[in-house]
Amino acid sequence: MITIRWNLLAGFIGAIVFVSGTAGSQSLIYTEGERAFIESHGPWPPAPVADPSNKVATNADAIELGRRLFFTTELSIDNTMSCATCHDPTGNFIDGLQTGFGRARLPRNTPSLVNMQWARWFGRGGGADSLWSQSIRPLVAPDEMASNGQHIQQVIASNDALSCFYTKAFETPVGKQNPERTLVNAAKALAAFQATLVTHVTAFDEFRQALLTGDQARMSQYPIEAQRGLKLFTGKGQCSLCHFGPRFTNGEFGDVGIPFFLEKGKVDKGRYGGVQNLKKSPYALTGIYSDDVRGKSAVKTRHLVLQHRNWGEFQVPSLRSIAETAPYMHSGSLATLHDVVDHYSEIDEERLHVDGEKILKPLRLTSQESGDLVAFMRSLSAPLVEPLRLTDRGIRCTAR
Repeated sequence: MITIRWNLLAGFIGAIVFVSGTAGSQSLIYTEGERAFIESHGPWPPAPVADPSNKVATNADAIELGRRLFFTTELSIDNTMSCATCHDPTGNFIDGLQTGFGRARLPRNTPSLVNMQWARWFGRGGGADSLWSQSIRPLVAPDEMASNGQHIQQVIASNDALSCFYTKAFETPVGKQNPERTLVNAAKALAAFQATLVTHVTAFDEFRQALLTGDQARMSQYPIEAQRGLKLFTGKGQCSLCHFGPRFTNGEFGDVGIPFFLEKGKVDKGRYGGVQNLKKSPYALTGIYSDDVRGKSAVKTRHLVLQHRNWGEFQVPSLRSIAETAPYMHSGSLATLHDVVDHYSEIDEERLHVDGEKILKPLRLTSQESGDLVAFMRSLSAPLVEPLRLTDRGIRCTAR
């Protein structure tokens, strides 16, 4: 498991002055408002989030079971694909395609799985309210793994290691449960594994800490282009209105003017379809498979209301490691970060909902400003806190 390291804040500084360090290194002046914005985007990583709906969320045996299930192709109905097929760990857990490809071409771009333990909703349209329920969808989707509980039960029961880790994690042999429960438990193990995929501190986090402690030498090590981009991000660009907090996202949904038509006569409903699917899902937090006996985690789902404005809304993505997850948007229609910045620079307001938020306006960025914003976003990348084990070498399961 990943050990979360707390960053101790040394205090809030009263003023930042322009400094020059080694040749080419410098730092800008930051107002109190800018410092407050910057402080609000950390520390990283945040405190771990408990998931009362998944009793094995931090169980070591469940994490190991989930890791093995993530990489095996046997979960798919025809043994041709694994979770890692679309969420490639060597590519920041994406496939790099414009839209995913399972047993057929999929309508949406494949999102990354890193830092998901802090998410509120899951999927581009928010069709799941927990990491484990989101993990069920690709397992059973006809155009993806096309599996089912019975098949997954057979896969686990026929493998000594999987069967052993399952029994230890869930305190029941896999063969003594009904297939539907096995499907849910497999998804909960997958979620336990995915929750460990946490990225390290970034160049931005190092700068933020230096800013708070008044360490001008460390501040000046942050590229000046990224610093200018950070000022644009919190100022003229108004990016922090949606991309705030340690994960750089509000965790909700918005219409940013990207077309949601798939082909003639077909549209991607976005959040509208996500809410519809969530309300009827047997795996929602309001259902019988949640381990949260008090039901507190289901409050957000219970109070969710379907609105017409949800058409064309898609999840606001986290910007952490965003430079590693091209192409962009729900449709994968923007190939580079420069394309993303250009989209917001020249956004067509007529594409936005008339009843939506009126916060998006063309930014009319200069070439340098666009480059600075990209430089800032690139500074949000970092590898996993712990390198991912891709093999089972040396890992044994011993029954209690």
